[in-house]
Amino acid sequence: MENLALIDSFSEFKDDKQIDRVTLMAILEEVFRNALKKKYGSDDNFDIIVNPDKGDLEIWRNRIVVDDRDVMDPNEEIGITEARKIEDDFEVGEDVSEEVKLIDLGRRSILALRQNLISKIHEHDNTIIYKQFKDLEGDIYTAEVHHIRHRAVILLDDEGNEIILPKDKQIPSDFFRKGDNVRGIIESVELKGNKPTIIMSRANPLFLEKLFEQEIPEVFDGLITVKKVVRIPGEKAKVAVDSYDDRIDPVGACVGMKGSRIHGIVRELGNENIDVINYTENLTLFITRALSPAKVTSVKINEETKRAEVILRPEEVSKAIGRGGHNIRLAGQLTGYEIDVLREGAEEDVELREFKDEIEGWIIEEFHKIGLDTAKSVLDYDLNDLVKRTDLEEETIKEVISILKEEFED
Repeated sequence: MENLALIDSFSEFKDDKQIDRVTLMAILEEVFRNALKKKYGSDDNFDIIVNPDKGDLEIWRNRIVVDDRDVMDPNEEIGITEARKIEDDFEVGEDVSEEVKLIDLGRRSILALRQNLISKIHEHDNTIIYKQFKDLEGDIYTAEVHHIRHRAVILLDDEGNEIILPKDKQIPSDFFRKGDNVRGIIESVELKGNKPTIIMSRANPLFLEKLFEQEIPEVFDGLITVKKVVRIPGEKAKVAVDSYDDRIDPVGACVGMKGSRIHGIVRELGNENIDVINYTENLTLFITRALSPAKVTSVKINEETKRAEVILRPEEVSKAIGRGGHNIRLAGQLTGYEIDVLREGAEEDVELREFKDEIEGWIIEEFHKIGLDTAKSVLDYDLNDLVKRTDLEEETIKEVISILKEEFED
């Protein structure tokens, strides 16, 4: 019954890890066979009998009876004298089956066996967890804050599985306390050293798309399709939606009366500003809608360079660009086109790229980041406003303005 006692001693693993008895028995047999190979050099002549119903396991070593002087391999052969100590009527040539007790393996082997068994059970458990969460990639998941670190928040789900929410996968305004429930998508699952690493994200655009599925019945039912989502987490997002049923207004259904439907999503995302836009295959119209809330006068598209030149009235330019250039950047990501904004009546404007001999490329790039691609788009802004919007020094901006003004004076 020593083998049975060993099996019972591992009941905490079965209970904690919810491993079924049959699987536990299979792991036990594998571990025992490894121990037998180390002790006897081979396990080929051993029978391991597992009874999952009783939770019992027996080990029998099979040997051939030979004359005492002819014993060459003690693991596979037994001398007649020793055989008759088991049963006194054995004869040379007969098979002897003898039960192996744990004590026969030795104390060190038993300790190693226990450690090996623990390792195998954890490995099995980790494989199950990996497969479970691999199937959940891209889905919304909820877990509780267990520990807050500098670069990540460690979450635990109801089963005690550890989920990592890295700092760069959080919304900038996120603030968590231990015990808080956190929602996000399972972004990736990897096996590292036989241990699954589960990464959650709240910054991924897919999280917003899944929130639409979860919170808006028509999206969940497939009556409304989310065509594309682009985000600057915590700041602004644009969502293009479509419906194959002409009777359904996709934007109205998603936003709800006075924003009632989208309000919960906005709150979940730290008051992220969400523009919901009607998708269309008419590219000119789609770019026009993507620049909302600005009202576009006209759009000129270059399909080869994937650029769109958009003309607006002067008072609409700042709306098109948006705070920090967020609106125009997201409109470009949503449509797949680089968008250049021009003021109405300013056709003689000059692109900033044309000044690369006088203005360093990294400075031009700083203006591009906030949606300013032309000379007049920069000159339209007040100096103090440009200092706030860019990471440039005031003296650098003054020098740029001076260069651009000279162009138009000439």
